[in-house]
Parts: sequence; structure tokens; C-alpha cells
Amino acid sequence: MPTDDATARGTTHGAGAPPARLDDATLAELYRLHAGFLMRTLVRITNGDRGKAEDIVQETLLRAWRNPGSLTRGPAEARPWLFTVARRIAIDHFRMVGARPQEISDEAPRGRVPTYDPYDSVLEACDIEAVLAKLPSHHRDVLVELHLKGRSVADAARALGVPAGTVKSRSHYAIRALRPMLEAAGVHAA
Repeated sequence: MPTDDATARGTTHGAGAPPARLDDATLAELYRLHAGFLMRTLVRITNGDRGKAEDIVQETLLRAWRNPGSLTRGPAEARPWLFTVARRIAIDHFRMVGARPQEISDEAPRGRVPTYDPYDSVLEACDIEAVLAKLPSHHRDVLVELHLKGRSVADAARALGVPAGTVKSRSHYAIRALRPMLEAAGVHAA
């Protein structure tokens, strides 16, 4: 007659019937023999997501615990079955993630640092202003009209009262003079 402890562990079974659940020792042996191999494989399958790999190993061993009839040859010979189960769980996971609609929100995620810091732009503008002040006024005026006000060469020429060719020439020489000054100030020109 089985003891209550054996009944609680699910190790009792009738004549020829497989046990309802694996006993703790067999499950521990499965983990000892195969968990490391499963983890290494699943980390690769999940693109380095160790947490997801651990979840799949846990689910694989849970299925082994629930289906002891699949391990009739013993824990040492269970690796092919465990890998098949783990692979199917991983496939189910990827299918589930692929079928789930992507969540879209108007709100910015909390706790993330924005990739654009407006303070950097202010500092850069101050550096550019200081460098522009070092240029001769005729070069500075052309750059302001073309690049800061966004005017065309013809519009800048009308605003400055000079021919379009002069605007192009001054712009060329102003930018040429400006580049080393910006680099010295630590501003990266585009």
C-alpha cells in the first residue's frame, strides 16, 4: 500500500500505468543533466534574451513533469524529447509575439532619456554665434541670409543689395573660414 507521501508526489501508479507526475528526484536529475544544454541553445534561439530562455526551460521541465510517460527511457535519455519540446515552445512564443498587434501610444515612454537634448542645441547655437561674430560682416551677413533665414541666393542678393555671384563667392569663402573656427570651438558642422 502506498504511503500518503508517495501519493502526494504522484509516484503511485497501478499495474502498468505511468505515474501521474514525475517525482522530485527525477525532475532534479533532468534539470541537472539537461538544463545547461537547453539554456545555451535557447539563449541563441531567443537572440540573447536570457529571461525568455529561462522561461522556456522552466516550461519545458514543467511539461516533462506533467508527461512522465514521454520519459520512459529515463532522465539520461530524455534530451531529444526535451529539446523538441523546448523548440516547440520557442516557436509558439515567436508566433504569439508576431501575431500580437504592435502597441502604439502618443505618450513618450517613462524613464527613458530622450535622444535629443534641446540644451545641447542651445549651447551649440551660442558657440555658432560666437564664431560668426569673428567673421567679417560681409561674410556673416551672407551666411545669415542663406543659412539662418533660409533664403535663396537671389533673395539674399536682393536683401543685401549685391549681385548673386557676389553672394555665392562670399558664401564659399565664409564657409571655408568658418569650418576651422567651428572645429576649434568643438561644434561639428554638417
